[in-house]
Amino acid sequence: MIELDNVGYSYGGAELYAQISLTLTPGSFHFLTGPSGAGKTTLLKLCYGELLATTGTVRLFGTDARNYGRDDVAMMRRRIGVVHQDCQFLDHLPIAENIVLPLKVAGREAEAEANLPDLLQWVGLTDQAQQLPPQLSGGERQRAALARAVIMSPEVIIADEPTGNIDWDMSQRLLTLLIELNKMGKTVLVATHDLNLIRAAKSEVSARLLRLKGGRLQAGVEL
Repeated sequence: MIELDNVGYSYGGAELYAQISLTLTPGSFHFLTGPSGAGKTTLLKLCYGELLATTGTVRLFGTDARNYGRDDVAMMRRRIGVVHQDCQFLDHLPIAENIVLPLKVAGREAEAEANLPDLLQWVGLTDQAQQLPPQLSGGERQRAALARAVIMSPEVIIADEPTGNIDWDMSQRLLTLLIELNKMGKTVLVATHDLNLIRAAKSEVSARLLRLKGGRLQAGVEL
């Protein structure tokens, strides 16, 4: 589904990393770890086409990312749901409107109306549906971000530090939702610095641990 082949990325003339190879197969679950500044967010952006590799090849659903036209990119990103670290909501719209916005932009308003109640119930935000984003707690915002990421029924879920600013109980709740998505057949990639979260997941899901350090990616590492 997503394949990085000998990928390198440079920023401002400096090489962030090189010779990165990674394959995300259908239904797999991956945790991406590494120290601050290692380039975890950049690697995620390569995986969903926000950035293009400086060297090597990134294939998204079998196609070189460099070959995607504007319409192709829009279609491809419907197949990848992204949970950003800062959530990126429109603060003047109720959270329910934020969640269904991707469907409305795609002209699928009927689906938005049909799917929203179940989705709000799934993430535990039925009572907060008409609140504005600034009125929500950090954990509520992250669950809303996950709901927005999955409303288009993507095949891949990519989450960037989704539990970085929430307490342990809420982190566990969010992890449970991600595991449920994986059990539904979704491919999941989660960047996190929380090793306790990864340990908690090991009994629930078969997850591959990736570590980005010193410009290299180590796969299948142990805690």
